[in-house]
Amino acid sequence: MVNLVVGALLAQKLDAPLIFAGGINLPLPVSTRKPNLNGKVFVVMYHHIREGSNAMFRSPSNFRKDLENLYNMGFRPVTISEYVGNRMKLAPGASPVVMTFDDAHPNQFYFLKDGSIDPKCAVGIWADFAKTHPDFPVKGTFYTLPVLWGQHKLIQKKIDMLRGWGSEIGNHTYNHKFLSKLSDDQVKFEISKMNDLLVSYGIPPNMPFCPPYGEYPKNRSLVKMFKYNGKIYQHSSACMAWDAPAASPNDTKNFSRYKFERLHGNGRPMGIDWWLGKVKSGKVQVYVAP
Repeated sequence: MVNLVVGALLAQKLDAPLIFAGGINLPLPVSTRKPNLNGKVFVVMYHHIREGSNAMFRSPSNFRKDLENLYNMGFRPVTISEYVGNRMKLAPGASPVVMTFDDAHPNQFYFLKDGSIDPKCAVGIWADFAKTHPDFPVKGTFYTLPVLWGQHKLIQKKIDMLRGWGSEIGNHTYNHKFLSKLSDDQVKFEISKMNDLLVSYGIPPNMPFCPPYGEYPKNRSLVKMFKYNGKIYQHSSACMAWDAPAASPNDTKNFSRYKFERLHGNGRPMGIDWWLGKVKSGKVQVYVAP
């Protein structure tokens, strides 16, 4: 009985089914791939989930295909904080994928008039996918602007739902400006004002940060910590807008929690389709949990 309880708790933490062997409950392996704790990590960057040819658009059908392809290739979702903290709870044979969403566009999370989640928005598609793939829950990192997905009266509800699923909310500045063109005080204002807004919604102050356009301020230490108007602001991480998989947190030579790569969630060269093809062909070795 004790094993059943412990096993159930372990499965819940790993978002994975269990296999019972010799009286010990173990998470069911996702694949037979050999462990590789130094392999690359996919940190995927999405903006709009909508139809269109813009590089920042991913159609609802293609976003669903992304989830299916990632799942079938053994990827399972973790957050930015879990990734940079090297505390990714994965079943054996699984590879981490960090699903990130920039700008808090309404097509990422939208409620219809009847109170249901729009089935064509990112969260609606993902939540539906998770119903039949419970080990791929709605667990990502949302880098937000003040619009916070629109529907002002529903902001707190959306934040609470995302966090309840295991997702986290990060700071993407208040006005989405090129930080490299601003003074130190202007950078501090952009970061602190958005940080304070998110804290008012219950987000822990030591949140992940994403510089707009992947442009770091001239004073790069500001993405880590600074003092402004008598308060100390500190981030747990900072990411780039890039076109490549990120280093494993075990790769001490190349990994930095304050400057790691992401790749575009689109079908263009160097986008998610392109990189998944590289994994299939064996040209890119990804992180695989033991």
